[in-house]
Amino acid sequence: MSEPLNIRPTVESDFVDLTPQGLRTVRRWAMSITIGSFLFGFDTGIISGALLFIRDDFGLSSLQQSSVVSVLLLGAVAGALVSGRIADRYGRRPLLAGLGVLFFLGIVVAALANGYWMLLLGRVILGLAVGGVSATVPTYLGEMAPAQIRGRVLSLNQLLITIGLLASYLVNWLFAESEQWRGMFWVGGIPSALLVLMCLWLPESPTWQITHGRTDRARRTLDKVTEPGGADLVVARLDDTDRAGEQDGGPSASGSGGVRALWAPAVRPALLVGVVLAALQQFGGINTILYYAPTIMGEAGLSASNAIYYSVFIGVVNVVVTVVSVYLVDRVGRRPLLLVSLVGMGISIALLGVAFSAELTPVLMLAFMMLYIVAFGVGMGPVFWVLLGEIFPPAQRAEGSGAGSTVNWFSNFVVSLLFLPLISLIGEGPTFWIFAVVCALGVVFVAKWVPETRGRNIDEVGEDLHRRWNAPAA
Repeated sequence: MSEPLNIRPTVESDFVDLTPQGLRTVRRWAMSITIGSFLFGFDTGIISGALLFIRDDFGLSSLQQSSVVSVLLLGAVAGALVSGRIADRYGRRPLLAGLGVLFFLGIVVAALANGYWMLLLGRVILGLAVGGVSATVPTYLGEMAPAQIRGRVLSLNQLLITIGLLASYLVNWLFAESEQWRGMFWVGGIPSALLVLMCLWLPESPTWQITHGRTDRARRTLDKVTEPGGADLVVARLDDTDRAGEQDGGPSASGSGGVRALWAPAVRPALLVGVVLAALQQFGGINTILYYAPTIMGEAGLSASNAIYYSVFIGVVNVVVTVVSVYLVDRVGRRPLLLVSLVGMGISIALLGVAFSAELTPVLMLAFMMLYIVAFGVGMGPVFWVLLGEIFPPAQRAEGSGAGSTVNWFSNFVVSLLFLPLISLIGEGPTFWIFAVVCALGVVFVAKWVPETRGRNIDEVGEDLHRRWNAPAA
């Protein structure tokens, strides 16, 4: 590229006239911070294989096995809930560095666990860290990326989550022969330390710096990636937004107004879209496949090592299709990907239910699982996180992202906790059919109430939201 990118100024990043080197720099920043997303995937997925050996060592019941999986999700609810306020007060970068330390601490406790309760403690600590990065990474990416490549940059969050999941499956496979589940956990210490080191190098979000009176530091960051004068445009635009918010009697860009500001009439449509999509992503059944793939395949008659081996294929498909979504999200748009995704998820998980009810072969069950992963990975997986970083006004972005992440993790917790008991009660087939019905309801919701954000600035996104929800304009 020899010409600078002429990117229309937007509130969220306003990186105008990026130089070719600046564009590469933004991408490096994005890849570095998504180490947190990798840890998100790794530490949620590693339990899928470790649980097969932990349950024998500790003599865990079915409910205890579910709690070992789901307690991380409960910790993630708390982590996501408080992360928005902390990120607004102290900055995105310090919070992410602290979350790296928290990841490492949780790994140490889980790997050294001498029983059920110590293992639960380690999983809770990991959950706090996972919830924190799930809310903070999209916020950081949304504020650092220009509108022209914002979808692709925000999609890196989901891509690294899927790579983390695949890495956890591979680690599970490598340690399966020796049944060393503690070693599975220890591997996660490496990216945890790397996240802390990256946060020492990465800049703070210029949006956060400007809205907290640190304009000179923000200018230095912006000058690294924009043409001369670009930093002035960013500062002027955010100052205008701040004054407009004060004149309207709402929260300014320099203060989110807390969680209550999310219920303001002008912000409420974004909140509703964020939290409903968060719930749909989980109640559509994705993590019953990702977390329990080895358990499901074991129920189909495979040995523990073979079940883990099959789950690796699911992880590979998940990564590949997410790469495809990263390519498509700024070309096709968010809404088409979501609609295609939900239709495909509903059909494939319904077929999985049929396969279990009719006692079809494990290979066919695996095929339906992979079809489901393809459908999820092209839309609901990455696009939810993209929208979470796009639909909220700058003043409420961290709190809004935290609210969406909180609902996402709480829904994840409910589904994961009830999945195995529900299978025991009504069987695999009817359980998967319930998820298919949720996907069908999701198609209706997206078609009617979710806006398109591709290539739009925050004002245009807000207008679309308010039109769809018949809400007052901001």
